[in-house]
Amino acid sequence: MYELDESKYLYWLGILPLMALVFLYQLWWKRKKQSEFGDWELVKKLSPQRSVFKPTLKFAFLLLAMAGLIMGLVNPKIGTKMEKVKREGIDIVFAMDVSKSMLAEDVAPNRLEKSKQLVSQIINQLANDRIGIVAYAGSAFPVLPITSDYAVSKMFLQSMNTSIVSSQGTSLEDAIKLSASYFDKNHKTSKLLILISDGEDHSEGAAEAAAEANKIGMKIITIGVGTPKGGPIPLKQNGVVQSFKRDQNNEVVITKLNEQSLKEIAKETKGGYINGSNTKAVLDYVKKALDNIEKTEFESTEMADFQSQFQWFLGFAFLLLFVDIFLLERRTEWIQKLNLFNEKE
Repeated sequence: MYELDESKYLYWLGILPLMALVFLYQLWWKRKKQSEFGDWELVKKLSPQRSVFKPTLKFAFLLLAMAGLIMGLVNPKIGTKMEKVKREGIDIVFAMDVSKSMLAEDVAPNRLEKSKQLVSQIINQLANDRIGIVAYAGSAFPVLPITSDYAVSKMFLQSMNTSIVSSQGTSLEDAIKLSASYFDKNHKTSKLLILISDGEDHSEGAAEAAAEANKIGMKIITIGVGTPKGGPIPLKQNGVVQSFKRDQNNEVVITKLNEQSLKEIAKETKGGYINGSNTKAVLDYVKKALDNIEKTEFESTEMADFQSQFQWFLGFAFLLLFVDIFLLERRTEWIQKLNLFNEKE
């Protein structure tokens, strides 16, 4: 088993075929020009010590050395075995509101980006807990299943935008139901849903969905992002505000934080609500809540003993470059006697 530490550098390998094509073109062009100068066999006799094979060998060494350097940057890692690791923690699902109202800028830089910052900071203070991510607007969409890989979670988190869910509106009911499906109902692992939203709910069954979630032992913490005063929803093009969203009467839509709906959802599961305007307050609140939730031991299968292999590729590359320095383009006398490359006249 293996993994690539910096796979982004693999694209550089695409340079090598281009170099090979340029080299072959150069050989063809030189041969063509030499043929124009005179008979090929006579031209070769003008430089009897010049090897035909060695320039190609030197170029091959250069290509292999560059491949080694690139693979050294990629840093392949080899894992020697799979082992089961026991941890104590809880399962957490983050449900992120990605409706258009989350583009309102009544909190900086906007509600959606503020939500991402909050979730990212919460993940930073986790240790052994497993996490999943759900996006929702008019319907809910699974973004990331339950995992213990926080780096991957953050990558998926940052990629979220208001286009990830096609149906617009805000259905807290769908978000709760989909989040509940992430948890194993037969497992005793503590279950927590952290729901981030401005509270504008266009569905009617959010409280009922929360009550059903409570039956499987799921707690819900809701975080309100926005202000009661609210703000318009900007419509941007290339990062520049062109206009604001309007309703059927051509009035500018003002979207406001609805804390009451979020408080009702949290109350159904004996969870809690906090306003998301103060990041530190949110982190302290979530940390305190996590400390009060019973941790459960669970097993996860992981690759153990991953070891970096970059040093072998770099060593191979530097060895080839070192040999290339002493590899001259003229014929080698003792090899010439063996006639390995058909270079005898």
